[in-house]
Amino acid sequence: MNLAAAESAPAALRATALVVLAVAGLGLAVIGYLGWRARLPRNRFAGVRTPAAMRSDDAFRVANQVAGIPVMVAGLVGVFGGVAAFFLPSAPATVTALVIVVLGMGGLAVAGGVLGSRAAGAVPEPRAGGCAGCCCGGCG
Repeated sequence: MNLAAAESAPAALRATALVVLAVAGLGLAVIGYLGWRARLPRNRFAGVRTPAAMRSDDAFRVANQVAGIPVMVAGLVGVFGGVAAFFLPSAPATVTALVIVVLGMGGLAVAGGVLGSRAAGAVPEPRAGGCAGCCCGGCG
């Protein structure tokens, strides 16, 4: 197919692809950065939220530190992919780029989540009961 003869992508399609991918990419990049820097607070909405990660604050922190880099890269793929899709010459090329970028973002984010969940599983279980200090003489 001759790209010069292909129908130009409508401006609305290109702008929508740019905005959707850039917003999703920026969101993932921020969450990945906060997790990587151990500044993402433990919550039920953002970050790695597997049962292993939600077991304790330490497990959540470790899971999101490990997942941070892949999630940041997923966000950057979204931002750069949105910009690239905006400048593509035809509607089929724009839609193809949109599908590839979304699959790439999703794959990287899922890979980061899997790595983070495995890292959280390696964090020791929090001690149940008892006091945390040595005042009671239980520290040996």
